[in-house]
Amino acid sequence: MKSMIEARGLGKRYGDVVALDGLDLTVPEGTVLGLLGPNGAGKTTAVSILTTLLQPDSGSATVAGADVVVSPGEVRQRIGLSGQYAAVDEHLTGFENLDMIGRLYHLGAKRSKTRARELLERFSLDEAADRPVKTYSGGMRRRLDLAGALVAEAPVLLLDEPTTGLDPHSRTELWTVIRDLVNRGRTLLLTTQYMEEADQLSDDIVVIDHGREIAHGTADELKTMVGGERIVVSLESKEGMDDARRVLARFSVGDLHIEDRSITAPISGGAETLTDALRSLDEQGIKLRDVGLRRPTLDDVFLSLTGHVTESGSEATEGVDRDEELVTMKEAS
Repeated sequence: MKSMIEARGLGKRYGDVVALDGLDLTVPEGTVLGLLGPNGAGKTTAVSILTTLLQPDSGSATVAGADVVVSPGEVRQRIGLSGQYAAVDEHLTGFENLDMIGRLYHLGAKRSKTRARELLERFSLDEAADRPVKTYSGGMRRRLDLAGALVAEAPVLLLDEPTTGLDPHSRTELWTVIRDLVNRGRTLLLTTQYMEEADQLSDDIVVIDHGREIAHGTADELKTMVGGERIVVSLESKEGMDDARRVLARFSVGDLHIEDRSITAPISGGAETLTDALRSLDEQGIKLRDVGLRRPTLDDVFLSLTGHVTESGSEATEGVDRDEELVTMKEAS
């Protein structure tokens, strides 16, 4: 299977801050690569390089066979881009936005209009096609923005945190649209800081932190890295925490995680171990509010690999975010 995106050793600095530090990426044709990481990890910098908005300080990259530095014009003809914020004109209608994009791609007046109507129907926006975009909901704007990335029918799509800021219902709707694109043969690079999104949509996942790859594999492979199942118990009160901790420590195959009145214990043995642990907790008279057995999530993976959760950020990484946005705007203008 040929690679539609190939990056080797990508490096990029913003002053003293390293945004990318030797990043490698490979996206085979017709697959989705999830680039997973927190704010400031370097995801937008990677997308900006792959879409020719930025030049790397080191390394190389090709998209659909074209070199991003040597042949930027060819790359732009072969990609569609949906950024973190919907790039639509709110004073135009949905139809006018897509028609304008088609004309900018030199599709011609007739083809631009036809393509706009096709995409509006496909993205369930046909009933709102002739309304100003300022009347659209956030989810509708994101779908229109994604439709704009498809006007030219590019074989490669780069979606930079496409569901940021959406409510759960709108996010689920957009996931359905993205799955449909893949089923139609598109190749996608999807950046996200949502663990569930990477799990739901990606064939392959690269986890990055501070511009470096820290893990690579399928969702199941990454979850395996942090062990098996977990018992999660929530107590009625904090009075029984010490006794509960001692009981669960006997069944745990790793460190316990304690938060408020909740204890998480990694285990082996599945439901049988859960049954034994519950019996022991009951014998100690420990009152439980809730109990569950769950597999590790990608949140667990990221915490295990980096020592922090995805929402956290240092001053340095926040600076990268600001620099990424400013530089990208300058390059695009």
